[in-house]
Amino acid sequence: MKVLGISAFYHDSAAALVVDGRIVAAAQEERFTRKKHDESFPIRAVDYCLKEAGIEARDLDYVAFYEKPLLKFDRLLETYLALAPAGFPSFLRAVPVWLKDKLFLPKRMREQLPGYTKRFVFPSHHESHAASAFFPSPFQEAAILTMDGVGEWATASIGVGKGNKIQLLKELHFPHSLGLLYSAFTYFCGFRVNSGEYKLMGLAPYGQPTYADLIRKHLVKIFDDGSIWMDQSYFNYAGGLTMTSKKFDGLFGGPPRKKESPIGKREMDLAASIQVVTEEVMLKMARHAHQLTGMKHLCLAGGVALNCVGNGKLLREGPFKDIWIQPASGDAGGALGAALFTWYQLLEKPRTVMKEDSMQGSYLGPEPKDVATRAFLEKEGARFRHISDEGKLCEEVAGLIASEKVVGWVNGRMEFGPRALGARSILGDARSEKMQMQMNVKIKFRESFRPFAPSVMEDKAADWFQIDPKHRSPYMLLVAPILEKHSEKSSSNGKIGLDRVKERRSSLPAITHVDYSARLQTVGLGTRYRKLLEAFERKTGSPVIINTSFNVRGEPIVCTSEEAYRCFLNTDMDALVIGNFLLLKEENATASGAARAEYLKGFELD
Repeated sequence: MKVLGISAFYHDSAAALVVDGRIVAAAQEERFTRKKHDESFPIRAVDYCLKEAGIEARDLDYVAFYEKPLLKFDRLLETYLALAPAGFPSFLRAVPVWLKDKLFLPKRMREQLPGYTKRFVFPSHHESHAASAFFPSPFQEAAILTMDGVGEWATASIGVGKGNKIQLLKELHFPHSLGLLYSAFTYFCGFRVNSGEYKLMGLAPYGQPTYADLIRKHLVKIFDDGSIWMDQSYFNYAGGLTMTSKKFDGLFGGPPRKKESPIGKREMDLAASIQVVTEEVMLKMARHAHQLTGMKHLCLAGGVALNCVGNGKLLREGPFKDIWIQPASGDAGGALGAALFTWYQLLEKPRTVMKEDSMQGSYLGPEPKDVATRAFLEKEGARFRHISDEGKLCEEVAGLIASEKVVGWVNGRMEFGPRALGARSILGDARSEKMQMQMNVKIKFRESFRPFAPSVMEDKAADWFQIDPKHRSPYMLLVAPILEKHSEKSSSNGKIGLDRVKERRSSLPAITHVDYSARLQTVGLGTRYRKLLEAFERKTGSPVIINTSFNVRGEPIVCTSEEAYRCFLNTDMDALVIGNFLLLKEENATASGAARAEYLKGFELD
């Protein structure tokens, strides 16, 4: 039995295919259209999923959409009417889109899925998130916590999963939303909503939480169960075209920071303050979920579950024995949740719990084939070597990384979700003092303050980071402090703010953030990526390397060999691996300045 899940028309549209309970394929539409956070109907992602299974749309048994569009439209209309006439400009912008794409969704989906004549399933937004969190998890039973901006009416939910069933027990409703609160500060600090929240999280350690009490006093009341009430006079998202109001400006000393303008102390302190408040709410929600359900384990999904600093604090300070986070926690993962909800909850199929999880490392996207890659490289006149021996390939690449070379790494099926996990990654030496600045400015073309994440051999993680050996972080969704024995006294000499970027803080300076933490990916046995880490450890004694996503600022992560090669030529990457092919920059003509400018022109900066 084949179930297709779809998310679309807000941001990060995606498709996922479940066949007889197994996740066969899942991918975001942006990876195919090359439009970051593409919200359009995921026709290319759907085509990929169907081809991966060798079927057509007519062969599907169910198609599930990740939310209830009519209920969402009801919320929009009710909100606009309550705010009239203030919300009229937003109403005029939203309604044509609804009339074109969203309101008559079954008709639209039938047009995009020729041959499909069966029924559509519409779980609620937070049911889809909850299903994506629990059903692939390694737990037979668990509490479920979902947190995001807003679905239909719900903005957060607490539930419980047992076997093949989930049940939502409590919901927080719009306009009170932890996700929208965080996004309001993302907007105010000059970053793009729904994509810049991770920048705000990365900026937070450079500031002090001096505004936290002001936030608690004026903007949001936080109750013991983690529910919140937000004073809407400070916000404008319910019916306006901005996230914050003039009253918000007055509270924090002026208008929002303009995009691309210098980041000041105010923005750093605001980032630190909202991060502290967010962590407080997450902990209270989790503790209430524990009291409500009595469960030992917790599953997380929704956009707020991508706040890996908060997740790390939940794991260390929360009441649960262990937590599991859906790697595609945002709206893209709703497509998978909708499919799994249909399979388990509605069709009542039995569920077998996998020891680690059933996400297959989140390697659920397309895979480049050697034959096609060779044909493309030969057509381009590229100079390359084909190294069929996996051990030799890993040894050579490990040597390049150890000599401070930056390596583009394309291997196997593309990741589903926002994190590069060793399938579409750019790799570097975490021991290098120059690597953070070099990779940010010359490779990624992004802000210098942005931290890089480490990949570490799973069995060696506790030797370097404050993480219990029994805990895993395969999806790079937990932040953990560097162990004190690897830390070094700050060399800042009184520097403050972003001037602290270059200071050395540990024996792994390229991945140690300003607060001595790192966003951690633990790598288990059985993958080529693990073998690369083993080869690197043999050469250097360190089981840790930098792993960042294979893209430049404003571009989605690369999907194909062609996209990887183009990115390699137009950046200062030193080497490129695509499957069994190794290319060195010194052996391939670099793109001219004009060509590089043309390459970057189409990427809209965040």
